[in-house]
Amino acid sequence: MRVIAGKFKGRRLKSPTWEGLRPTSDKLRETLFNVIGPRVVGARVLDGYAGTGAVGIEALSRGAAHVTFVESDRRAQLLIGENLSACRIESGYTMVRSTATHAWSTLLADPAFAPFDLILLDPPYDHPAGETLAGVDRLLAPVGWVVLEHARRTMPPDHAGRLVRARDLRSGDSALAIYTCPH
Repeated sequence: MRVIAGKFKGRRLKSPTWEGLRPTSDKLRETLFNVIGPRVVGARVLDGYAGTGAVGIEALSRGAAHVTFVESDRRAQLLIGENLSACRIESGYTMVRSTATHAWSTLLADPAFAPFDLILLDPPYDHPAGETLAGVDRLLAPVGWVVLEHARRTMPPDHAGRLVRARDLRSGDSALAIYTCPH
């Protein structure tokens, strides 16, 4: 894995040495950032189910103002820390050590976090998309986007709270569902 573009372009990121963590491929991250493009510059980003931190680090590399990484697995938290250090990123991020679904209420309770301009979610593919998206709309800025990575073979819901699925992208066995909140 590597950072694809921006000020940390080309930096190598460590992958997990254990089973159960599925990092977003370089190709899918490139597709994601080609679509969200200029939205990331100056954005407050939530990297939910952060895993290796590659998606959030890519956002920081491309000019995000701040990234909040949410991860429950202690090994993955340490891996994110190693990847941030490898890129020499010392500020502009926060680590929330919690399961994503529990983190939503924590983030809502602290005005230092929400709202987010971009919420990037990469849960385990067997985790129900409706559960992953429950309450996320309350964390989103008025013109923000939520991007849900999921298995291509499954279809996430058209609606979740105020969120409406606006676009789908596919790459190999993975897919991205982009949600917005209509005005």
